[in-house]
Amino acid sequence: MAQIEQSGVPPESGAPREVPALQIDRVSHSYGPRIALRDVSLRVMPGSFVVLLGLNGAGKSTLFSLVTRLFAISSGAIRILGHDVASAPGKALGQLGVVFQSRALDADISVQQNLMYHAALHGISRRRANVEIDRVLGLLAIKDRRHDRVVSLSGGQMRRVEIARALLHRPKLLLLDEPTVGLDIKARADILDHVRRLLTVEGIGVLWATHLIDEIEGDDDVVVLHHGRVLAAASVKNVVALSGTPSMGAAFAKLTQATGAAGNVQ
Repeated sequence: MAQIEQSGVPPESGAPREVPALQIDRVSHSYGPRIALRDVSLRVMPGSFVVLLGLNGAGKSTLFSLVTRLFAISSGAIRILGHDVASAPGKALGQLGVVFQSRALDADISVQQNLMYHAALHGISRRRANVEIDRVLGLLAIKDRRHDRVVSLSGGQMRRVEIARALLHRPKLLLLDEPTVGLDIKARADILDHVRRLLTVEGIGVLWATHLIDEIEGDDDVVVLHHGRVLAAASVKNVVALSGTPSMGAAFAKLTQATGAAGNVQ
């Protein structure tokens, strides 16, 4: 099946051009002989919620590692708010907040101490950090656990603290890599609700990586990544319509089955 793509359409002549929160152009990556990503392109506009949908091994985590500069970019380009990640990493990554799949909080200290430490890494003064901590914990509805040790929190509460931490420096782009893994249904729904609310309250762009179809809503944009290739990049409604299927789940199944075994990637 041909790739379905309707993102990246330029505005009409004379219309103002909004700078994407994230622009990925023809990025490829290999682990030795194994190809992980093949000419991947996508964009996330400010105030938009884009779902990066793919099975385990599709290349989602590899792509996040390139955006965050954990891996060097060898092919293609990545820009955050117009700043090239490779040539202007300070300006680019200063606009980025990230929540990785693996837990990254110190469980033996308090929520406050975790956030103060992270604020210091961003060069935020102690006085300003206290103001920002109050703000982000309010956004994630977890102010009441501010002075509790992380070890006492539920899995969903820990995730909310990690999202709060990612927002401390007021980024314009938020990346979340499988953020609901291991959470129960209610905790998953709560995390999604809080993150979606950020689009309105903070005006940030969100790239939400998942393998779960039920985390996608009808108004979302979706990028289907499979065996390192982008098979579709459009609104959910357009992906469903252009695939000739009744639902996003059916569209995903048809797209991925049509590609077959396209290679061994991670």
